[in-house]
This record gives sequence, C-alpha cells and structure tokens, in this order.
Amino acid sequence: MPPRPTYHHGHLRRAVIDAAIDVIEREGTGSISLRELARRAGVSHAAPAHHFRDKAGLLTAIAIEGNEILANSLAEALESESRALLEFGVRYVEFAHTHPAHFEVMYRPDLHHRDDPALVAARRRTETLLRAGVATLPDENGRETEVGAIASWSLAHGFATLWRSGNLDDMLGDRPPADLFRRVAEYAARGPAR
Repeated sequence: MPPRPTYHHGHLRRAVIDAAIDVIEREGTGSISLRELARRAGVSHAAPAHHFRDKAGLLTAIAIEGNEILANSLAEALESESRALLEFGVRYVEFAHTHPAHFEVMYRPDLHHRDDPALVAARRRTETLLRAGVATLPDENGRETEVGAIASWSLAHGFATLWRSGNLDDMLGDRPPADLFRRVAEYAARGPAR
C-alpha cells in the first residue's frame, strides 16, 4: 500500500484563527474545539496544536490580535484627533461591533494565557495609548492619569458590553452605537445641562 499523502496547509495558523473567530461570533467561546477547527481547515486533528498547543493558546492568539487591532486604531485617533480620549471611546465601541470575537476573548483571562509575553506586550501598548489619550485632557486639579484611564475605559467598555448584550436596543433606535456613545461620553464629561 503506498504511503498516504500528507496534506500541507501553508496558512494553517491563520485558517484556524479565522475559523475560531467565525465560531465565536456565531456560537460563543464555549463552542471552540481544536479538533473541529482542524476538520474545517482540512488538516489532521493534531495540526492546530503545533501552532497553539491548546485551546487557551488559540484564544491567546486571538486576544493578541484583538489588542493589536485596537491599539492601531487608538494610535491613529491619537495622531489625528484633538479630542483623542472621546475618539478612543468611539473607536472602542466600533471595535466591539466590528470585531466581536476578539472583544469577547480579550477581556476574559479565564479563556487565555494571561501571562503570555506577546499578550502582555499587546495589552501594554493599548494601555499606554489610553494613558496618552487621558494626558491630552487639560490638567484640572492635578488629574490622575491612572484614574482617568480607568474611568474612560470603564465608560467605553460598559457601554460596548451593554450594547452587545442587547440591553441598549430600545434606547438606540436607528442610531449607530458610536453616535450614542459620543453623546453619553460628552454628557459624562460635562454633567447634566443646567
């Protein structure tokens, strides 16, 4: 019997990540299986383990990629916007909309290898950009950059999470979520009109 030909997949890593993103978007993170992703990619069930070692390794790769995409968007906003911090929040909400699988995985340390050096570096870049955005605000009463970064992130993340879970559907109407977030952030910054 002739030896069975081996199948070579030149872009296996990318194919598995893309398949996982698709599964997460449609079915959630609980439906991820390296064996099933290998089947979709047309490779042996052991092939994905070569690139990711385990399911958490795959989800770590998605979290790294998500942080890189978000950081690139924030860096662009910092360079082009005079109101960078507000634009950061808008871009964060848009990121949650356009990259829902990444958003789902990035903030779930129970799913990935939180201490992975590449993930730590990617998160650090995102955090550094957020602090830079806070630093663009006028310094009133010795603003604490760390507290400002947490407050800003909390507002954008809370809004994005409420929106993605359907809790803002009645309030949004036909408005894009980023437009409503902009109004919410401006309200939070100035307080109620007097």
